[in-house]
Amino acid sequence: MLKTRHILLYSLLMTAIVVASNVLVQYPLSGQLAGIALGDLLTYGAFTYPVAFLVTDLTNRQFGPKTARKVVFIGFVVGVALSFVTSSPRIAIASGTAYLAGQLLDITVFNRLRQLTWWKAPLLGSVFGSVLDTVIFFSLAFAPVFTLIGSNDDFAIEWAPILGILATDAPRWISWAIGDFTVKMLVGVVMLLPYGALMSILRPMPAAVPARTAR
Repeated sequence: MLKTRHILLYSLLMTAIVVASNVLVQYPLSGQLAGIALGDLLTYGAFTYPVAFLVTDLTNRQFGPKTARKVVFIGFVVGVALSFVTSSPRIAIASGTAYLAGQLLDITVFNRLRQLTWWKAPLLGSVFGSVLDTVIFFSLAFAPVFTLIGSNDDFAIEWAPILGILATDAPRWISWAIGDFTVKMLVGVVMLLPYGALMSILRPMPAAVPARTAR
């Protein structure tokens, strides 16, 4: 019963994060910072999506990789289905593909490193997962070569200085990808705080992992 309640809670959190991120990624930041147009650098989705890695890692820690994959798949099915309603089909497809690949890689890395110092598994899992997620999502969502799954976003493919400050120009979605990954790394470090705080509460279940690796 405890496991079922936790799986339901984790699945609901994951679904909410996926849907919110799919909506927010369609909205570039407004305003300027030090003369840099923030809309050339980031979308609001960059700040919400990294929380998905925290949910996955907490599930993996408490119940093991099999249950973590179950939560990821539930979030994938429900989140992507709702995303087709709340965002464009192309964003939904890109998000679902990137989410599934990134989260499954995070689970694999976390499980291999969980016997190390407590922060290494969640941090490195999110780093590797974020790299894969960012490459897949921004390529499928905005690169002109993938128009087969949806029309191009004119603002996203418009050329602008990389990161809004460099002399070299590139499609704006390239800067979004770089900015998104940077924010993911920053948020990933911040997420170590709630992860560490919850370690003593959400302890690994006996059947989750071998006793020698449980941390």
